[in-house]
Amino acid sequence: MGASDSLFVGLMSGTSVDAVDCALARCDGDDFELIATHEHAIPFGIREQVAALSHPGVDEINRLGALDRQLGQLFAEATLALLATAQTKPGRVLAIGSHGQTIRHHPPSLAGAARGFTLQIGDPGTIAEYTGITTIADFRGRDIAAGGEGAPLAPAFHAAVLAKTGINRAVVNIGGIANVTFLRGTELVAGFDTGPGNTLLDHWIAQHRGKRCDLAGQWSSTGHIHEPLLTRLLSHPYFTRSGPRSTGKEAFNLPWLKAQLDILEPISTRDVQATLVELTSTSIADAIRRFSLDVQEVYICGGGVHNSHLMHRLASHLAPLAVTSTAAIGMDPNWVEAATFAWLASRTLHGLTGNSPVVTGASGPRILGGIYRA
Repeated sequence: MGASDSLFVGLMSGTSVDAVDCALARCDGDDFELIATHEHAIPFGIREQVAALSHPGVDEINRLGALDRQLGQLFAEATLALLATAQTKPGRVLAIGSHGQTIRHHPPSLAGAARGFTLQIGDPGTIAEYTGITTIADFRGRDIAAGGEGAPLAPAFHAAVLAKTGINRAVVNIGGIANVTFLRGTELVAGFDTGPGNTLLDHWIAQHRGKRCDLAGQWSSTGHIHEPLLTRLLSHPYFTRSGPRSTGKEAFNLPWLKAQLDILEPISTRDVQATLVELTSTSIADAIRRFSLDVQEVYICGGGVHNSHLMHRLASHLAPLAVTSTAAIGMDPNWVEAATFAWLASRTLHGLTGNSPVVTGASGPRILGGIYRA
């Protein structure tokens, strides 16, 4: 393989901050092929620094600057590990598309058009320097400058790769935050964040069981849904918003959950976990049922696809619609987001737009990201 093979790397580090997902893909016009993948662990110390910077604190600028460089080095290491796995030399890759690690997300729907912003770190200059590969980053900023939410960006990729003529599909990514894409045949008609995905589930089990995630939903499946708590959680104003919208851990976090719990009588920790599964599944299902599209097929990607209890609850809410993994239509659910940023890097490098105004609310299509030449 050579540079003419149109090889791109996509890097994604999400809300859970557990690993860097890396995808090597061939992006050639309308053709997309996922070639190799790699999961690169994020050291505990870096995860702690990201968590600390996600909220206002002391000496933020100095801490952010140092972490920006650290993450840049980590993303470079992750890229080189991916290429070693794929037995591909860096010189054969046209560009890296790095999402970066989100530190703040205050979109226009939350902060107002003039004050909306989003911040992802992981210095792209450092990535380019350590890998010798042109690096593209800051994909969300231009969309926000054009009045958009800056998120979600994956729906455009879903439309390019997962749409099918004559079939109305909903593609749901359940990462830290969940989002849904609506496809009328090959037409992308809408996409937005539905609310929390895994973020509250992961933080709750980490706090009370010392585990990074509730594997297959084993813990939540032993609990019972606490209806008064569920009602309080679903009363969050985000769930009543319409039009282009996005959210993050700024809205859905443990302090917010604790505030709801403090109003109620004590609830067992496993019942809270079961109720958080219901919050995620209900908010996703409500978003699909309420949307004005006769959805025929629902496909799930992201880490949530491995939570069998969550998948069962989602399927029960959406019955008789079948709910299945994107693996059924040829895309490994673990790598859709990383693949998205390989695809977006290809779009940017070739001077093509990457956002979808119908999704983000931007004033028009825009070429996304800044290019850091090797």
